[in-house]
Amino acid sequence: MDFLTLFDKMHPGFFAKEYIRDLDPEEVFEEQLLPLSEFDADALKIAVPDGITFGFYRGELPALHEAVRQVEEDWVQYFQAGDRVFCAFFDGMPISFCLLDGMGEYELDGRHIRIAGPGCVGTLPAFRRKGIGLKMVQLATDVLKNEGYDYSYIHYTAVGPWYARLGYRTILCWNAKGNIE
Repeated sequence: MDFLTLFDKMHPGFFAKEYIRDLDPEEVFEEQLLPLSEFDADALKIAVPDGITFGFYRGELPALHEAVRQVEEDWVQYFQAGDRVFCAFFDGMPISFCLLDGMGEYELDGRHIRIAGPGCVGTLPAFRRKGIGLKMVQLATDVLKNEGYDYSYIHYTAVGPWYARLGYRTILCWNAKGNIE
């Protein structure tokens, strides 16, 4: 597959953006893709603590923004009313979250494909390293598969091996200078 062409179609002018050019040039980020026809939500058993539930966020925006702020202040701007936000909850409060976005329709290797994916994935510090975030992404990926998307896409991540546990494969690596491997 021609992943560089796909990346350019999905993210035109990406390396010209100031916030990308201002990144540490030593940091390397990944783009990852998962063919949903190959995804089996039951393939990886992920245990989570008792009392954790999963689903779409239906609460008030300020409570969600507070959870996002505890993970990454800059992400709050991306969580708006009406967005599809998939979460893990404890006592009814979001403790892990991701935007679940359609990313468009493209031609790839002569096929028409639909792509979506989880973005701005985060877990509150007190709930990390318990499997909650990974289970949430596993379930969110299954939602996309059930909605008929062809691929799930992870954009701009520094934790590729974490997503790889679910079957996501790195298709491109890049840095602030736009060097793509």
